[in-house]
Amino acid sequence: MKKSFVANLVLVILLNLLIKPLWIFGIDRNVQVLVGPGEFGLYTTLFNISLMLNILLDMGITNYNNRNISQNHQLLQKHFSNLVVLKLILALIYCMVILGVALALGHTGRRLNILLLLGVNQLLISFALYLRSNIAGMQMHTVNSMISVLDRILMIIFCAILLWGNVLKAPISIEWFVYAQTAAYLLTAAICFLIVAWKSKFQKLSYDRNFFIVVLRQSAPFALLVLLMTAYTRIDMILLEKMLRPNGEIQAGIYQNGYRIFDAAYQFALLFAVLLLPIFSKMIKERHNVSELTLLSSLLLFIPMIALAIGSHFYRTEIMGMLYEENIHESAGFFGILMVSFLGMCGTIIYGTLLTAHGNLRELNLSSAIAVGINLILNLILIPRYHALGAAIACLATQGFAGLSQYLISARLFKFGLNYKLMGKIIIYIGGVTLMGYGAHHLEIAWWIGFLGLMAGAMLLAFVLNLINVRGMVRMVVRG
Repeated sequence: MKKSFVANLVLVILLNLLIKPLWIFGIDRNVQVLVGPGEFGLYTTLFNISLMLNILLDMGITNYNNRNISQNHQLLQKHFSNLVVLKLILALIYCMVILGVALALGHTGRRLNILLLLGVNQLLISFALYLRSNIAGMQMHTVNSMISVLDRILMIIFCAILLWGNVLKAPISIEWFVYAQTAAYLLTAAICFLIVAWKSKFQKLSYDRNFFIVVLRQSAPFALLVLLMTAYTRIDMILLEKMLRPNGEIQAGIYQNGYRIFDAAYQFALLFAVLLLPIFSKMIKERHNVSELTLLSSLLLFIPMIALAIGSHFYRTEIMGMLYEENIHESAGFFGILMVSFLGMCGTIIYGTLLTAHGNLRELNLSSAIAVGINLILNLILIPRYHALGAAIACLATQGFAGLSQYLISARLFKFGLNYKLMGKIIIYIGGVTLMGYGAHHLEIAWWIGFLGLMAGAMLLAFVLNLINVRGMVRMVVRG
């Protein structure tokens, strides 16, 4: 299992390092610069509304199905045709709800059109993710890794044509940006469907009301978990836009400046969860010890992210200045806080995935519900006074609580002991990287050379402290 995890992790990281930066910094960032912070703030707010209602499209079916198929491969052929119909029914409900919510929030005209388009995108994303849960559950990790970047590859191609292909009479608009995403998601979902239909020997759709009820009951805890986690991760931008009117859209756009790299790091870290959920599920069913894989995945995720968080804090102004022309110092003020808060999210990704695989949804939902409360209270207090900075502080407290609480729950259930030697090494690592960051930032050199030097020095220190054992991982992949 460790061999499978490491080999596929290397593949998926390489693919995403090639593709995701092109999307985030080449396309997404250029669109924001061209349309301006107000327009992009509107897009971000509407996107987050469509995302928070996404739970209606899935109702926890994807995570439930991933765990189920990982432990019982034969269920793919038995359940697939029914679950496709159930997903279509949920899609219809989602479309009606998003229309009602849009009208209730006063979104009409252009705002309504954009929100409905984003809703269609969420529908396609949800369907593709469900299909990918079958691919992952069948342990087809290489295929799943390739598909994980397919939508971004297509979006890069389509948006590049719109941005630089001279096919539009006017500069790109938010509407065309959303159209390009729709086309990419549609093609990705179609390819995923063909793969799963082939593996499941799919012939026709099935409607089984009793089966739908059973699945929805069993997946309900997964649905609640996704809803709560989405709420405490995404509600800040919606609150910024609503609480700070008439300048709310601009503040949301400024917040997105700093949030973009946070979100990019999240997309990278999410690769661990995608790989780990089916592997953890299979190991737990077969009563294998998950301690070694949990420790390995934790170190592989946390060690680089600690370096990134520290480096982003020291070079926050330079990074924002490289990416944007406006609101640089305001964005830099909270960007460093967001990147430190990401370490809490790393804990959620590793230990939340482990608890999901083990079926501890009650504990996870309780932790996430408390996190939502913390996030709402802090945002309501801090946003009116500190604007985007207040939202970042709320994010830090929320993610820190969620990650720590889920680690403590995992440690109690799986009896993870305290490794004082490892803790000492991590403290030395954090202190060493912080000192290197302070020194590099005060050198009379180009900032990007100092930043890259800091990242290289951090990785070298990790190897010296044996926090990342490259030889061991190579032997694991080669010999199994």
